[in-house]
Amino acid sequence: MQQTPFFNYSATAQLVVDPFNDRLLGSNQEACRLLHMDMLEIQKVRPSQLFSANLPGLIVFTQALLEKGRGWCDHLLLHAGGEELRLEISGRCAQYGEQPTLYLSLQKADELQQLRERSTAERHYLSGIGHWNRVSQVFQEFERENQLLLDAAGDGIYGVDSKGITSFVNPAAERILGYRAEELAGRNMHSMVHHSHADGSHFQVEECPIFEAFRDGTVHQVVDDTFWSKSGKPIDVEYTSTPIQDNGFIVGAVVIFRDISQKKADKKRLLEALAEVETLKNQLELENAYLQEEINSEFNHHQIIGKSAAVQHILQKIELVAPTSSTVLISGESGTGKELIARAIHEMSQRCQRSLIRVNCAAIPADLFESEFFGHARGAFTGATSDRPGRFELASGGTLFLDEVGEIPLHLQGKLLRVLQEQQFERVGESRTRHVDVRIITATNRNLKELVQRGQFREDLYFRLNVFPIESVPLRERRDDIPLLTQHLLQKSCTRANKPGLKIPLSELEKLRRYHWPGNIRELENVIERQVILAQGHTLRFDDLVRRDTPPTPAADSNATGAIFTASELQQQDRRNLLVALEKCRGKVFGSGGAAELLGIKPTTLASRIKKYRIDARQFKPGGS
Repeated sequence: MQQTPFFNYSATAQLVVDPFNDRLLGSNQEACRLLHMDMLEIQKVRPSQLFSANLPGLIVFTQALLEKGRGWCDHLLLHAGGEELRLEISGRCAQYGEQPTLYLSLQKADELQQLRERSTAERHYLSGIGHWNRVSQVFQEFERENQLLLDAAGDGIYGVDSKGITSFVNPAAERILGYRAEELAGRNMHSMVHHSHADGSHFQVEECPIFEAFRDGTVHQVVDDTFWSKSGKPIDVEYTSTPIQDNGFIVGAVVIFRDISQKKADKKRLLEALAEVETLKNQLELENAYLQEEINSEFNHHQIIGKSAAVQHILQKIELVAPTSSTVLISGESGTGKELIARAIHEMSQRCQRSLIRVNCAAIPADLFESEFFGHARGAFTGATSDRPGRFELASGGTLFLDEVGEIPLHLQGKLLRVLQEQQFERVGESRTRHVDVRIITATNRNLKELVQRGQFREDLYFRLNVFPIESVPLRERRDDIPLLTQHLLQKSCTRANKPGLKIPLSELEKLRRYHWPGNIRELENVIERQVILAQGHTLRFDDLVRRDTPPTPAADSNATGAIFTASELQQQDRRNLLVALEKCRGKVFGSGGAAELLGIKPTTLASRIKKYRIDARQFKPGGS
């Protein structure tokens, strides 16, 4: 078909289409540029091939043109130069010869959109500046050169009309938000930068303090909110929304905002530092309370009293091992002074300036074992209302004394072994690994080697603890030390009872030497303290020791007859002794007048022996079965 110059040089791509024969009858130069073809190539291409990516849409658009004569369609896809173009097409239908012919104008959809946005932005921006110039008359007494102030301000400033449409944005706001002024002008500012809360949830316009200013006409100040940048990054801001009135009507608002991200980060670091200080303070308070408890406890001697060969041998071992960091295992019967040995090792070591933390393993319930040893985080379990350091943390840099270590349940021994090997652990309810520097001293009144053979104690843990063994000998094997111990304990008891000047005759002292002392030094201390309380004159008597129904000591019997008791016979004697004590106390184990007090041993130790010998204390209670 013949083409006019206006058609050929039109600024818009033009196509002439025969819809019934699927032919291109003509095209102009702009269409050649758009399709990356010359006119001869275009005439060889069918329209259905050009619009193959969206052929149904082309068919619908063609039918509309044939029926109505004119039409418009957006978002039709066209193949050109190996790529797909999204087009907006306007067309009309005219009769050319015997067949209807379609005249189509094609424009890229994205270019049209940019032109529309630029036009709208310029229109709103110009009207916004004009609007601002009108509104600025209200503040002309203190703000003569409004635009200069906007450009010079360090805080972000923008204006919105009563519908929230942006009228102006200053350079600082552009810098903070990442948008250019023309991208925001004419757009709803709330939907652009204030659409969501900090947690990502939708921010309803009705709840926005900026829009609230339109309704109540008051200034709204917000000290912690979130704007969103062009890149989608949240920005912590504080802002003031001031309503603007013109002739008594609220026509918009000016919002002045400031990026407080760095301010909040600094505040967070400060709070974390304060929390760490508070944690250290609590730890020091716990450690101080623990040490105060230890100072006030009944086991507050710091000397090992005695001149016997057995004691001298123990002191020699203490001097050898104290300067090292080796693990020490102190074994021996209850009441023989194992804790005093542990304290002496600590006081002679390089760790003496830090704490010696004692843990009675037999007194810790299995379900609280990890919390007691390793600490717990707040909320780790019911009742965990705050962070709490464990005994390993309290002892870091010092010494941890695990008394009655043989009582730790088998299923928990592996966790203790890991800490002993690696010197690291995690608090209950916390994933952070903590490192400590702790020396371990353990004590037990049980034969750990036998427990290992019976499968009741881990062999690897036993070898880890038994690096340097020390045997704490029973009092019956160091009778030469009884006079010195008696004198020391008498002075202590007299001070407690406020009865100075009490003495023990040699004949009574001999009774103490002959007694077999199943409760060892602790029993000796209890006996002396009891007699000090009961004393009516200036001397103490121990006739009750002679009347006690107890078996003869192995040492005394061997001196008389040369007989030697086996370990099994000693256990039988110990069991009989417990039965006699329980019977006299009518089955009472703990507290005043209980079997533990009578025997001069710890209640936990007595409970352990009762369990070991399978004794039912209830049978000795009145009405017991």
